[in-house]
Amino acid sequence: MTVEKHPTRMTQAPSLPGANAGYMPGFGNDFETEALPDALPQGMNSPQKCNYGLYGEQLSGTAFTAPSHQNERTWCYRIRPSVKHSHRYHKIDLPLWKSAPNIVADVTSLGQYRWDPLPHTETPLTWLTGMRTMTTAGDVHTQVGMATHVYLVNTSMVDAYFYSADSEMLIVPQEGRLRFSTELGIIDIAPQEIAIIPRGLVYRVEVLEGPCRGFVCENYGQKFELPGRGPIGANCMANPRDFKAPVAAFEDREVPSTVTVKWCGEFHETKIGQSPLDVVAWHGNYAPMKYDLRTYCPVGAVLFDHPDPSIFTVLTAPSGVEGTANIDFVLFRERWMVAEDTFRPPWYHKNIMSELMGNIYGQYDAKPKGFIPGGISLHNMMLPHGPDRNAFEGASNADLKAEKLDNTMSFMFETRFPQQLTKFAGQEAPLQDDYIDCWADIEKKFDGTPGKK
Repeated sequence: MTVEKHPTRMTQAPSLPGANAGYMPGFGNDFETEALPDALPQGMNSPQKCNYGLYGEQLSGTAFTAPSHQNERTWCYRIRPSVKHSHRYHKIDLPLWKSAPNIVADVTSLGQYRWDPLPHTETPLTWLTGMRTMTTAGDVHTQVGMATHVYLVNTSMVDAYFYSADSEMLIVPQEGRLRFSTELGIIDIAPQEIAIIPRGLVYRVEVLEGPCRGFVCENYGQKFELPGRGPIGANCMANPRDFKAPVAAFEDREVPSTVTVKWCGEFHETKIGQSPLDVVAWHGNYAPMKYDLRTYCPVGAVLFDHPDPSIFTVLTAPSGVEGTANIDFVLFRERWMVAEDTFRPPWYHKNIMSELMGNIYGQYDAKPKGFIPGGISLHNMMLPHGPDRNAFEGASNADLKAEKLDNTMSFMFETRFPQQLTKFAGQEAPLQDDYIDCWADIEKKFDGTPGKK
């Protein structure tokens, strides 16, 4: 691993007292933060003149007329308004970053697939050039669906910035550490953490320790939210306090810079004369966040049977159809297995949702071999899948004492839409051609006579 000794420094707001320096706790909270004293107007949003000669500007993540409990916006007080960070645009090509619809004629998306980890390369790759799209679903133009990517990043962005007008980005590191220097502050993430970058937010990605590899869920639809707990009540699963938004941070750098925008599935570049990360103070509830996956509190059966994997949902992006998500982000982490007379791994199933899984570290219990850290599997909608023979036999004949499922962390990006393989996923990525054969040796046990076999 290479370590970046001097990442770009920004002037940062003082941290609140507590255990998480540089961050403020609470999912969906209304925050206020200032990197210079008295930069934040009090009691109003848009004074005739702002302190320090700043410009007031609102960033809206929802329609102005959205119901008040759903309305998300942040007021920014910045050195220059955003219109000064935009000039004439020209299209550029990032050929391995795809958006839905992306249906490739000579690639078959129907099937059960698994890939080895994408290998690192000596070629310099930034957040933009290192993105590799594996699947797409829905339609970016109508703002439904998603895409899944693997990032390979070994080079920091220098005087270069990015934002997506298409999507919210959920980032799941698997190797290395990254810094997201955003308009609203700094987020550092490492494996076992995630970050959420809202649609429309400008940022720069720097390598703190590399090379870096991880997974991205690009959400075209409604924003991620915490799932309803129902009868579970107020605690467990992902608790709001464990999500952290950054304190304000800014830089006043006048240097030729590039801003790349993803808009309607295409990439556009504009040249400006300064850094756009110039928000000195902000308040609101539309902000980037990070979350430590080790704080996720699983809930499971304590007597018999196996709950649906939905019980492990960390975040969900609604689709408009109740109970059928545009995206669910589901986490399978260390936990105790205690159910009696129960087949404890995930059972054989096929369902309406399309399931793309990634392995962060360790061994996944339904596939003891082949699904390795950095690897990916895809089981598309209404395609059967489940344990291989060894996993089935092991779980069927196990001594069912209380057992800790340890040293394991995998996740699932699940969507109501079929996931279409990209050309890269189908023809270039390290596909395990023999994955489908993992079920070939499952034996017929039925012989017409009663009794457990």
